Amino acid sequence: MKKLLLGIACFLGLAGCGNNGTSKPLGSQDASTVGEDVAPPSTGGAQGTGGGQGTGGIVTGTGGGAGTGGVTGTGGGTGTGAGGTGTGGVKATGGGTGTGGGKATGGGTGTGGTIGGTGRGGVSGTGGVTGTGGGTGTGGVKGTGGVSGTGTGSGGVTGTDGTNGGWSTGAPETKPLGYGHATTGCGSGTAVEASSMAAIQAAIDAYSGSGGLCIHYTGKFDFATIPDPCTQWNLAAQILEIKKKNDITLLGADGSAANFGIHIASSSSNIIVRNMTFGLLPGGDSADAISIEGMSGGVPTNLWIDHNELFSSNVSCAGAGDSSFDGLIDMKKGADNVTVSYNYLHDHEKVSLNGFSDSDTAVRHVTFHHNIWENVRSRTPLQRGGYSHLLNNHFNQVDTSGANIRMDGYSLIEGNYFENAHNPVTSRDSSAIGYWELRNNNIGSPADFTKFNITWGTSSSTPTKDATDWTTSAAYPVALGYTYTVDPVQCLKDGLATVAGAGKRLATLSCK
Repeated sequence: MKKLLLGIACFLGLAGCGNNGTSKPLGSQDASTVGEDVAPPSTGGAQGTGGGQGTGGIVTGTGGGAGTGGVTGTGGGTGTGAGGTGTGGVKATGGGTGTGGGKATGGGTGTGGTIGGTGRGGVSGTGGVTGTGGGTGTGGVKGTGGVSGTGTGSGGVTGTDGTNGGWSTGAPETKPLGYGHATTGCGSGTAVEASSMAAIQAAIDAYSGSGGLCIHYTGKFDFATIPDPCTQWNLAAQILEIKKKNDITLLGADGSAANFGIHIASSSSNIIVRNMTFGLLPGGDSADAISIEGMSGGVPTNLWIDHNELFSSNVSCAGAGDSSFDGLIDMKKGADNVTVSYNYLHDHEKVSLNGFSDSDTAVRHVTFHHNIWENVRSRTPLQRGGYSHLLNNHFNQVDTSGANIRMDGYSLIEGNYFENAHNPVTSRDSSAIGYWELRNNNIGSPADFTKFNITWGTSSSTPTKDATDWTTSAAYPVALGYTYTVDPVQCLKDGLATVAGAGKRLATLSCK
């Protein structure tokens, strides 16, 4: 029993176990190009600032001494904590170079701002994110150097008991919240380690298709080897194919990264993708980072896309236009009962498609919760038909259009934080509009638009409806079928970047 529990802990990434509990390593696609949501051309790539909200990624500490934990900042600075050395921000890509937080000391090994864009929140390890020193504490997970600090806590999150005035880090979810709540993936099976797309594909191809396949991905990719994102769109797509296979979990190791996409197709069901980093994919409009697609052999159901980082670049490449990169998370042709949670989606043109075309109005049910959508142009998400629940997401720097609900679709848009967003809730570019119910978001009325830099622009498409009056256009007409708690919007603003994305030990946000 002790070995079994250790194996499960290893697979979830909650214990550093080497190869214990895992076996040795083993060892094509859709295009969803649609002509809408074209943004003005952009010159250059995203500006990344790697250090994010702290460095150091502290797992354990033994207290003592004063210090400043993982120092916040970009471009250097030295912090002193409770022993050990963490690495600062790595080189950021996605156009431009981000710099991390120099050296951070404070136990364990963490990485600074991960890759690309603004590098939000970006420790690749765990633990104290904006910890500011002083005081003493006691080691372990709680205490000085732990995920939750006591007092100000060296390396811990600022605030009494790590709450930072209203939030703290919570335990990983063991099952998804939302429409994908029945998803269990591989269960508690022993993980197969794989360090490449080819090794993962070999494991999937050899798998019978049911009973459970757990894959622990340890591969790495240096995105700094792609200094010009425009070299990618005319390369061959690299796509991992999961087709007519069930009960699979793909879990990335902290620090892993992938320059390939995943196609979950046909009757493939009960699939989990967690803690993966996908960036700057080759293949242009032939390559989604995660594509979930029904086919003649059936439709995918019960999927959980959780704690991943997905990005490309907003650069418009000559000859490629807005198809320099395709979607980050696309769902189409009947894909149903999906939860998308705690992902960091950034520096991308067309982020998430929910419905392939105006004729693809299959009844889909999708929950998006606790995701960060940042420095993106459109599709947060684009929804044709079906039902979606947008719960406790943070939308920042949306340049063209945000949640675009079309073709008689319905969306419950609840408890979200919108800022610096153009057309954040709209219905445009289809032959029929969709509908939304607005509840408890940081925007309460048009009087808040200026405060949060919400702007609107007209559309040449007919019909078009924008939420310029910020009122519900139609009540959400179906029961959700699950229970949940709406987190306060200020808690999202303050704390979500600490836990959303890969390399965060699957931590969740806990709000007062």
